[in-house]
Amino acid sequence: MLLVKPVKKVFAKIFPTVIPDLKDRMADIPIRHFNFNFKSEEIDVKFFMQKEWATAYFAALSIFLTYGEELVIETARHHRDQIKDPVLKQRLTSLIGQEAIHSKVHDEFNDALIPRNMPVRLYRFLAEQVFNYGLLKFPQPLKLSMMAGIEHFTAVFAEYAMNNEEIFTNSLDDKQRGLWMWHMLEESEHKDIAYDTYQVLSANYPLRVAGFFIALIVLGVGVGAGALFLPFLRHPLNTVSPSFWKEAKGSWDLLFGLKNGVFGSSLGHIFDYLRLDFHPNDHDTTTLLEHYKKELLDPETGTLTPFFVKEFTPPIRLS
Repeated sequence: MLLVKPVKKVFAKIFPTVIPDLKDRMADIPIRHFNFNFKSEEIDVKFFMQKEWATAYFAALSIFLTYGEELVIETARHHRDQIKDPVLKQRLTSLIGQEAIHSKVHDEFNDALIPRNMPVRLYRFLAEQVFNYGLLKFPQPLKLSMMAGIEHFTAVFAEYAMNNEEIFTNSLDDKQRGLWMWHMLEESEHKDIAYDTYQVLSANYPLRVAGFFIALIVLGVGVGAGALFLPFLRHPLNTVSPSFWKEAKGSWDLLFGLKNGVFGSSLGHIFDYLRLDFHPNDHDTTTLLEHYKKELLDPETGTLTPFFVKEFTPPIRLS
């Protein structure tokens, strides 16, 4: 009998089919509404550290994210009724609501990019082909795994952004800064919900890995390819512009540099997802969240206060 508890602990670590201490986790994740009223002429096309190519990556990401969020919303809605735990079900509702607002606001931002000669319509067309005729047709168990994988990548970027706020402070474009910081705050806030849902309903490790690599290809290779061509589609003369190519190395370092790059310095965090007993909360962002909730949402001094409309927290339903 003395061996039962240690054996159960080892088994749970190797085969994590349930989420620990769910009842102790925060249930009050609000759905926040914002109105940024983006104006094309105010958008800084070199928002990220005054690097055009790096900014192009995030412009492409903003376009593709709206489709990724729709996949998350559709998948979460499909699986919500299968969840018995009322706290996790409520958290899934919050996830759906937050992602719906993200998609709406990013669409507004993307519309404002069109007059700046950004190929938004072309990229939307390409994203629709990938999602409507590919990813959205995958079987639901794989889509659930993809949902967890997508949420992992956005959580990694969120943690990087919150630890490196200076990437947002080299521009006077307060609305674009507000958009990304709000998005990063909420991605970190709900980073464990999709994973917990996957663990409760599946916990199949090979399938989790498959969803991870699909998310890696879509968000890394797909968005990366879009970003690669975006500056040239916007301004074909960039192909022969010495100043553009001189700036290109800085963009590469900002995105992929192993020391401080958004993705290069986050490789350990990204691939930690492949650890058998991984959980998103192994990367604790509690202190960062509290700091940025104060900085962004304080009613008197918050960066996002001028754009805030309302918030709503779904109730926990016990029946």
